[in-house]
Amino acid sequence: MAQIHPFAIVDPSAEISDDVEIGPGCIVDAGVKIGAGCILQSHVRICTGTTLGDRNFVGHGAILGGDPQDRKYKGEKTFLEIGNDNVFREYATVHRATGEGLTTKIGSDLYMMAYAHIGHNCEVHDHITIANNSAFGGHVAAEDYVTVGGFTGVHQFCRLGKVAMVGGYSKIVKDVPPFMIVDGIEQEVIDINAVGLRRYGITPDGRLALHRACKLLFKSQLGLRNAVEIVRREVPMTPEVEYLLEFEEQRAFGRNGRARQR
Repeated sequence: MAQIHPFAIVDPSAEISDDVEIGPGCIVDAGVKIGAGCILQSHVRICTGTTLGDRNFVGHGAILGGDPQDRKYKGEKTFLEIGNDNVFREYATVHRATGEGLTTKIGSDLYMMAYAHIGHNCEVHDHITIANNSAFGGHVAAEDYVTVGGFTGVHQFCRLGKVAMVGGYSKIVKDVPPFMIVDGIEQEVIDINAVGLRRYGITPDGRLALHRACKLLFKSQLGLRNAVEIVRREVPMTPEVEYLLEFEEQRAFGRNGRARQR
């Protein structure tokens, strides 16, 4: 039997697993689904259209599945899907999508610190850390093992490549390349995310190849096409280097090979 505090409000139509804990002042709307082992501390709001997987922890005052903060939203039915083993700390907010039938998606093993925000239509993959007071605009895509420092703003439609690290107080207005550390208002690529890559299981040789690719792509005065050609000719083509090159080519030129307009 779920442990529901007498001062919580849970709609009878919500699907709550037997071992869920719901604290005082929480509100769980109609149609919500909450999986096994989830814990909701006090004054949590889980809004209609939200599905939580198993073993999610939701801190005091957090709101999951609120209406999107989007002028285009007109009350259509939209969703928020959350995987397993995520942590949403105090006053974190995650919004449903804009657009009839569309979904904001959160994977598994997210650690989202206090006052952080994920906007509408985002797609957040697995093993991601978002530090305090950082915010993702709408339609942001964050790939596996991304780390975002505190007080960072990520502009809508940006893509954060896997195992990338974004420094605190950064301003992200374009895609962040995978495996790199990016920092500051100018979104400078500092170097490879060596600590993250070690944790990800990349060998010293693999990290060295990425470091060499980083120098050519982001530290030289070469144009991207020339830099990519030199990387392919002079740097070992590990899977990570190949992924980095594909990411940068798609970011710069799109799928049709022509320069993208923003």
